[in-house]
Amino acid sequence: MKDAAIGVFDSGMGGLTVMRALMAGMPSESFVYLGDTARLPYGTKGADTVTRYAVQAVSALVKRKIKLLVVACNTASGVALPALNEAFAPLPVIDVIAPGAEAALAASPQGPIAVIATEGTVRAGAYERAIRARAPKVPVLQQACPLLVPLAEEGLIEGAIVDLAIHRYLDSLLERAPAALVLGCTHYPVLRDAIARIAGPDIVLVDSAATVALAVERRLAQDGLLREGPPMPHRFLATDAAKRFARIGEIFLGQRI
Repeated sequence: MKDAAIGVFDSGMGGLTVMRALMAGMPSESFVYLGDTARLPYGTKGADTVTRYAVQAVSALVKRKIKLLVVACNTASGVALPALNEAFAPLPVIDVIAPGAEAALAASPQGPIAVIATEGTVRAGAYERAIRARAPKVPVLQQACPLLVPLAEEGLIEGAIVDLAIHRYLDSLLERAPAALVLGCTHYPVLRDAIARIAGPDIVLVDSAATVALAVERRLAQDGLLREGPPMPHRFLATDAAKRFARIGEIFLGQRI
């Protein structure tokens, strides 16, 4: 079972930013990544639809005998986690919301903490619940940014169009002087340079990818499933437009797919 792969799931390419941290942190592990590119974005869809899509996509990973599942999609983590845990128990499931909340509080224990995310994640209040469960008095500000995922999926990570979109969402949020800004969608790290420039040097940007990788490593160690030895091969799957996924996905993963 130690040699079994770790499954990583996202609506598209964004989860590759998490995959990048996982591969760097656990070089002996094998990963199989599934991007549901046929049905993205998840963030504009209702909770029932996202849950149905997530269960169907994860079923494809489970058929590959994975030893742990990483839900590398904030929208699915926010609304589909209970259904995934129920459908695939006893498979260990790690989401991105809880590690993201922990990383945000580590960066800014007193807040205010701002969260930019998809409409679905904001509507579900997932980050607000996770942060306040750990620190009830910390102010949490949220802003949905529906244009950012399509831009990232097109490989548009800099330039005038990107700046206009970021200003549209961040300007009013920045007026409330947050101490930290959570990149509450796994697509957003590829826009990090543009977001950081517009947010300014006084705001800490929080990307949960490294924290997620640590959570996965801890869980595998706890279950006695950490693999040791030489690197293993990885698999990358997409439900549509596989060549485009491989080409643009390199921006997210930082290497060829």
